[in-house]
Amino acid sequence: MSHRVNDNPENMATDISRVASSRRYSENGLPYVHKVGVPPKTNLLKEITETVKETFFHDDPLRNFKDQSKSKKLLLGIQAVFPILEWGRSYNFSKFKGDLIAGLTIATLCIPQDIGYAKLANLDAQFGLYSSFVPPLVYAFMGSSRDIAIGPVAVVSLLLGSMLQQELDPVKQKHEYQRLAFTATFFAGVTQFVLGFFRLGFLIDFLSHAAIVGFMGGAAITISLQQLKGLLGIKKFTKKTDIVSVMKSVFAAAHHGWNWQTIVIGLSFLAFLLVAKFIGKKNKKYFWVPAIAPLISVILSTFFVFIFHAEKHDVQIVRHIDQGINPPSVNEIYFSGEYLTKGFRIGVIAGLIALTEAVAIGRTFAAMKDYSLDGNKEMVALGTMNIVGSMTSCYVATGSFSRSAVNYMAGCQTAVSNIVMSCVVLLTLELITPLFKYTPNAILASIIISAVIGLIDIDAMTLLYKIDKFDFVACMGAFLGVVFQSVEIGLLIAVAISFAKILLQVTRPRIVVLGKVPRTRVYRNMQQYPESTKVPGVLIVRVDSAIYFSNSNYMRDRILRWLTDEDEMLKETNQQKIQYLIVEMSPVTDIDTSGIHSLEDLYKSLQKRNVELVLANPGTMVIDKLHASGFADMIGEDKIFLTVADAVMTFAPKMEP
Repeated sequence: MSHRVNDNPENMATDISRVASSRRYSENGLPYVHKVGVPPKTNLLKEITETVKETFFHDDPLRNFKDQSKSKKLLLGIQAVFPILEWGRSYNFSKFKGDLIAGLTIATLCIPQDIGYAKLANLDAQFGLYSSFVPPLVYAFMGSSRDIAIGPVAVVSLLLGSMLQQELDPVKQKHEYQRLAFTATFFAGVTQFVLGFFRLGFLIDFLSHAAIVGFMGGAAITISLQQLKGLLGIKKFTKKTDIVSVMKSVFAAAHHGWNWQTIVIGLSFLAFLLVAKFIGKKNKKYFWVPAIAPLISVILSTFFVFIFHAEKHDVQIVRHIDQGINPPSVNEIYFSGEYLTKGFRIGVIAGLIALTEAVAIGRTFAAMKDYSLDGNKEMVALGTMNIVGSMTSCYVATGSFSRSAVNYMAGCQTAVSNIVMSCVVLLTLELITPLFKYTPNAILASIIISAVIGLIDIDAMTLLYKIDKFDFVACMGAFLGVVFQSVEIGLLIAVAISFAKILLQVTRPRIVVLGKVPRTRVYRNMQQYPESTKVPGVLIVRVDSAIYFSNSNYMRDRILRWLTDEDEMLKETNQQKIQYLIVEMSPVTDIDTSGIHSLEDLYKSLQKRNVELVLANPGTMVIDKLHASGFADMIGEDKIFLTVADAVMTFAPKMEP
């Protein structure tokens, strides 16, 4: 049995003597070998409680409520829901100056983007502005990120637009289309809120980073292709999003559908926007240049169109944006009928994508500023703002990477920058929208292309290829699925490949042969350390995974195959036959009944071959279950060792230095 260390001086003395004895030789001439300790029995209810706690409450969210009065607990509870009440107490004018500058800066970026993104979702321009007014206000009170900037984003707008237009025509069935958009937004918010409230945020982690990189890159290509309609002045354009259909539509209109004035406006300002972006990227001091470039482009292009009456030369313009703040839309949401399930399906998908993007952005900037971000609180905040947004004529809003980056560079201190941005959008809705009448669609297309081009992360794709080829396959699968099929298909491929990777790793764990590293008592993977040597008569393998029903049979068969291959090789070279199989179990974090049955089958198969089964360093959960099942008694406790070196020293002592 193992010895346990406690504060008792006598026990400490005993432990010290045992450690010292490990350097002496026992009666049979072998060094003292430590045995693996068996943990005390745990209560079933306690074990279940701890598992649930680690799954859903690993961050111990209630720790601040311990030993507090009822009034203090109530205050802490309100602050947990509305973090602004906590950090707002230490808010000062110095912080406000930073938030004011940041808020004004991101407002100049968001206004032209919002108009363009609304078009991407096949909605009128004012809906984009609505979505940058109400949701940021709600988030500022409930969100825990200091840097994230809220509003419509290109990828979610495209996803929403492409899925909605499969159900309804955005032109012929305009009102029903808008109602379905509000319904999808409502259920997107419900999805996000439920995931956060029930602390199920870990579910979005199943969409791997590689899949997201590919999906975002493919979406950026698709969004850019969609903007060719506005950039070239094409009136009749395909509703499909795949590259083949889009390019056919573009070239079919080449002889009669392109407008050279529109092309000049679009390409000129696209070049201006890209140069501004390059300046901001090259020198961080000029971060404001790419931030204000879109608004400058809108002002200048609108002025030129108005002065030269370019709309009379078939240059397509925005024409009209409804003036005034968001009208209520509670009665517009489908709570029954055939569009309820369609809105629910679209909302869940859009909500998950929006949530994934927002949480990733929030965590990125939180790490840069070294503060903690509660993912579940973020989900509740995002869900609440989209639920409220759906009732105030908004469509799905989330964290925008481009705006958040500008917000960060502009020196934002708190979420008040979102409030400042929201106030500027409010003034725009009330006073300035008529001025956008002559804004050409080409400039909106240019702004969107310049904004989404950064989503194509070549460096990340290259890194994926270098590090993990399977991750690269997942990335390219999502990328090609979006580009050549649709956003939904690309998303489906991304999720499918992510799950396939998990299943492959779970069902086919890595099992390696270990050898002794020269001049040490350390045993490591022989592929990693080619100079390591095998111990005559002993095969040492390591299982690099928990052993569950999904991989237990593979584990048993793979080990037996190693043993068969080893015996055949030894027979050819007339070397000593394998007598001991040592299984290094350090990486085996857990084992279930199927795993134990497979170990029993392995033990029986080895007995028929006259090979002894030896285990090395099973963990707490594993050794407890091995004893509970009686397997430890079956192979004998003298066959369970603390280290591989101890096992080899016991059964092949002559090989030890």
